[in-house]
Amino acid sequence: MSRTRFVVLSVVLDALFVAAGFVLAFYVRFYKEVLATGSLPARNFAAFLVIAPVVVVAYLVAAWAYGLYDPERTETLWTVVRSVFSAVFLGTLLVLAVAFLGGQRTIAFARSVLAIGPVFILLLLVGWRWVFLRVGGVHWPEQRVVLVGTGPVTIELAQEMERRAKWGWRVCGLLDASTSPGEECPTSVEGYPVLGTAHDVARIAREQKANRVVVVSPIALRELVESLVLADELKVRVDVVPELYEIFIGRVDALIGDIPLMKITESFVPRYYRVAKRAIDLVIALVVLILVSPFLLLAAIAIVLTDGAPVLFSQERVGRDLKPFHVYKLRTMVKDAEKLSGPVLAEEDDPRITRVGRFLRNYRIDELPQLFNILRGEMSFVGPRPERDFFVQTYLAEIPGYRERFRVKPGVTGLAQVSGGYATTPERKLKYDLIYMFHQNFAMDAQILAETFKVVLTGRGAR
Repeated sequence: MSRTRFVVLSVVLDALFVAAGFVLAFYVRFYKEVLATGSLPARNFAAFLVIAPVVVVAYLVAAWAYGLYDPERTETLWTVVRSVFSAVFLGTLLVLAVAFLGGQRTIAFARSVLAIGPVFILLLLVGWRWVFLRVGGVHWPEQRVVLVGTGPVTIELAQEMERRAKWGWRVCGLLDASTSPGEECPTSVEGYPVLGTAHDVARIAREQKANRVVVVSPIALRELVESLVLADELKVRVDVVPELYEIFIGRVDALIGDIPLMKITESFVPRYYRVAKRAIDLVIALVVLILVSPFLLLAAIAIVLTDGAPVLFSQERVGRDLKPFHVYKLRTMVKDAEKLSGPVLAEEDDPRITRVGRFLRNYRIDELPQLFNILRGEMSFVGPRPERDFFVQTYLAEIPGYRERFRVKPGVTGLAQVSGGYATTPERKLKYDLIYMFHQNFAMDAQILAETFKVVLTGRGAR
């Protein structure tokens, strides 16, 4: 079970049991009426139903405040009882305030229920957590950690992680950040194995099958992060124990004991973002395809009249996870443009581009058939531009980190296209692509689309 699922399960169960606790309290308080009529007094129970959602949220907020949704803070029955008792007490105070502020709408809410309900809630919240602890069948995802550093803070962090072993923490070993390549480093520090130097972090992380690297020593931090992020096919989260500089420019994401950690890499975007982005792509692609169909027809006629058929140009490109697919464009070059030259990149004043083709390229009209690629799920509106396999293989061999750009779907437009020039270098395009990949969100997508629209209107050159 992942931590996210644990939190979701805890919130759902707590919400159900808080509501159940108050319902049980009503049955206890009005048991005579229930025996006589077979139901609760409508007036009293209706008053509770008015504020029931607020009551449940109040207890959930109290539970969150006392760490009931942090598995590492509820490891024993005693800590569970103590935390639940504190949360129920705070929740009850919040509910009293809600009932008081509710005025006439909640005046019929029997106050004695507020004395009985928390008792049931306490028993129910402790009860399901006790069963959860007793079953012991829950296994947290393993977090294999390599620590960069050998100082006192590193040892303290390793010890804290060992104390959290039941939640999946595994310390693979340490890396010496003060030893240069080729020099000997200690074999162990305080009983923890030293696996090598910090310069070998990517190789060691791969050998140890680590999914998390924590940089405790600030020495050569930039080089360490680059080597990890750009290591081909190595998916690892990188955290740093921040100094003042990192705290000024970033946000602390977690605490191990009292040691702060700051995440400085992001391996993938949240699932909700991918799903929402796909839905938005589909809707916009359908709408745009309907709106631009007259322009596509006019462009096709212009191509046929000036240079003959075919109108469409299909070419194999490399997409997400390096999978090939065929991209569609309006033909803007002479027929058999690469018959003699072989695969070459288009240049700004490429003589192979036809007169009509140059106009179509300047205003991105030639890209419109890629709406069909979006509908087929091969592309998105925003993402790194898809390249041909010939160039991809060359760049993979020559440009460190080039493989990273294939972790997301390619796009019709991207940050590199609205920020860089038409003939900017592949290295610079990669930097733009990585900036987008590691910081993408809906606001950035909207900004890139707006900039693309500006490019289309002005004919400003970007590929």
